[in-house]
Amino acid sequence: MRRIVVNIIIFLVLIPGINAQDTTRHENDSLPDRFYFLENVTRDGETLPEVEIDEVTVTRKMSLKERFQWWRYRRLVRNVKKVYPYSIVVREKFKEINDTLQSIDGKKARKEFLKNFETDLFGKYEDDIKHMTITQGKILIKLIDRETQNTSYQLIRDYRGAVSAFFWQGLARIFGSNLKTEYDPYGDDYLIEKIIYEIEKGRL
Repeated sequence: MRRIVVNIIIFLVLIPGINAQDTTRHENDSLPDRFYFLENVTRDGETLPEVEIDEVTVTRKMSLKERFQWWRYRRLVRNVKKVYPYSIVVREKFKEINDTLQSIDGKKARKEFLKNFETDLFGKYEDDIKHMTITQGKILIKLIDRETQNTSYQLIRDYRGAVSAFFWQGLARIFGSNLKTEYDPYGDDYLIEKIIYEIEKGRL
């Protein structure tokens, strides 16, 4: 997958005839704000110029199998980063719907509210969802369960009825998905959970 490239740039400036102690910067001075100085260091009775640099880790070349596994991991990272924000949207909207429904009396009024809410939601996110891959859709189904503690099938059944849930489940099956998929952070979805942790920590 994504190769780790370590670039080390060392600027060694040796200008004869200039006093090394004179570090005054002038208006037209072109030296960078950060540079390295050679220092004389004595070890075992021998004095040599040295410059301190960051530690470099050298690793062996990955095998074909390892490169494939790394590629699969980076692809998973890309897909999770793509759909994770939408699972957060679903979680927030799920809470908003439940809070609002508690204040609405009457089945007809609730149905009207859900219809309007759905129209607004689709208008805002439909294009984004259409451009997701099948793999990204499968991951999103899992993350919806993670964020709402409800499978996508349960959500459709609760808000649209059993018939709608059955229909969409059948359609999802045609494309190799399952709306009843549950999130398993300690099993099949262990890597996804680790990736989300890194995302939340700002490291991905």
